[in-house]
Amino acid sequence: MSSIRILGTGSYVPPKILTNFDLQKMGLDTTDEWIVQRTGVSERRVAEPDVCSSDLAYEASIRALDMAGMTARDLDLVIMATITPDTCCPSGANWLEAKLDAPQAVAFDITAACSGFIFGLNVAEQYLKNGVYRNILVAGSEIMTRTLDWKDRTTCILWGDGAGAAILTTGNDGPEILSTHIHTDGANGLDLLMPGGGSKTTPISHESVDKGLHTLNMIEANASFRVAVRHFIDSIKEAADYNNVDVENIDWFIPHQANARMFKSIAKTIGAPFEKFYLTIQKYGNISSASCAIALDEAVRDGSIRKNDIICLPVFGGGLTWGSALIRW
Repeated sequence: MSSIRILGTGSYVPPKILTNFDLQKMGLDTTDEWIVQRTGVSERRVAEPDVCSSDLAYEASIRALDMAGMTARDLDLVIMATITPDTCCPSGANWLEAKLDAPQAVAFDITAACSGFIFGLNVAEQYLKNGVYRNILVAGSEIMTRTLDWKDRTTCILWGDGAGAAILTTGNDGPEILSTHIHTDGANGLDLLMPGGGSKTTPISHESVDKGLHTLNMIEANASFRVAVRHFIDSIKEAADYNNVDVENIDWFIPHQANARMFKSIAKTIGAPFEKFYLTIQKYGNISSASCAIALDEAVRDGSIRKNDIICLPVFGGGLTWGSALIRW
């Protein structure tokens, strides 16, 4: 019986690097030591002003297609997970579809913040299981550095730009997506909020800009940390239990890259060696929906992931959203 397979992965980050020392030079009240101790971030990537989210997604998608041995004309569906699309209308996926020259494919966005890539895999899984589409591109792409107040050290130190992608199909060969799991809690969505830009605060005014309504706000960071830890752990256990896999038999945890200190706590709680957590946060920061997709691709390409490895991708993000995927490589 055929199942959901990953034919290829790809990722891309902009060449421009912004280090913690660069932030100090910008006059931010922080130090490299302070940032690294609290987050694990040493540097992040920043897109040039003329680069959009679909441009980053295009580069990641081309790499995924190349690994899959396909062209964009083989795609039936393009799903782009993002909270920073090129425009609200058309969607980021539409811009991506045009740049890929894939007019035969249907395209749409998913907005699930840092959980977006796993939400995208879940949606793709349903279409593939029902036989509606055969070849699906799922991309997570963000330019988070354009959502920031660069004077707010609680948020601007965390985020970066980049994109990751995967090509999914049905078949009997290749890495298998065993299951995906997604959850939301809208009642507590204010913990991570960008209030401006939607119908609540449009048109944009001098007053809304002066109030910082168009930048990302993190409310009660310590409380958010605890909530995230709990949902990360629950997501790992859910994926393992669903597939009758012992957590100790999972070879790699490739999470949304939220906070290195957080993952040390999670590893201790679930009884897994911290070395099983594949992290890129130190060099890229938090890239929202793209984070775990980028980390997955890098783990594939550097040989960390080997045939028959069991990989768990747990995620947590604003909304609130959380979930996981379990993959046998």
